[in-house]
Amino acid sequence: MTETSDMVEDEELLIRAFIRPERKSRLLELLASPKGRKKLRASLAHFRDLDMRFAQTLLPSKNGAGDIEATLRAKGAPDTCHILSESAALDGRDMSLGLALAEIVGRGMGAFVSCIPGKLGYFESEESGERYILARAV
Repeated sequence: MTETSDMVEDEELLIRAFIRPERKSRLLELLASPKGRKKLRASLAHFRDLDMRFAQTLLPSKNGAGDIEATLRAKGAPDTCHILSESAALDGRDMSLGLALAEIVGRGMGAFVSCIPGKLGYFESEESGERYILARAV
């Protein structure tokens, strides 16, 4: 499997696991083309399609990058994660979890961090207080 197909599979699993059922097919459609991906990335700033059954809001006292990393690691996050981001510089990259969170947390942009595809991740929008641990049964 190529790096590109791994990326697409990871992002598809992210959408299938953590997006509201009625929005999954539309977001998967957007993901399938460069123009659609650009629209999807732009929507992350004010994203409202999370399936809240699998999203845990973080307490203000525990929503720094280090706290988030510790929470994700306690749930089994590996060293490397995949990013789907409003930021072109970060989007589509695989990087260390700590570095990814340092680049995303509190930076005022929408982004998903996929730790275990379809099982564990993190989402942050540019809205204040919109930081979530995403988890499904592993």
